[in-house]
Amino acid sequence: MKTYLVTIILLVISNVFMTIAWYGHLKLQTTGISKNWPLFVVILFSWGVALLEYCFMIPANRIGYNINGGPFSLFQLKVIQEVITLTVFTILAMFFFSGEKLHWNHIAAFLCLVGAVCFTFLPQNN
Repeated sequence: MKTYLVTIILLVISNVFMTIAWYGHLKLQTTGISKNWPLFVVILFSWGVALLEYCFMIPANRIGYNINGGPFSLFQLKVIQEVITLTVFTILAMFFFSGEKLHWNHIAAFLCLVGAVCFTFLPQNN
């Protein structure tokens, strides 16, 4: 499998875990599962999920970084990461948080990030 594709797949998987770590406890709270959990338990839960995120994020960055033979510069990796983060978050928020709606300004912001990706991949004239 191509290195760029492995990198992107790993970034997507890591972002699913990241979104769950950052916002999953809110869903657990609204369903009543973690409503009475003390804050330190919520933090430990999120850290446990974030550990899974790192198990995919670190390899993705190491494999994808051009210094290690990958196809992406550090800046390209970061911008790709941000677009994947927003995409994964949007999908999960719309499916798991029923009160959240996607509006035109969210789409406009997403298009700005896609533009950032395009600018990041423009050839450099050094």
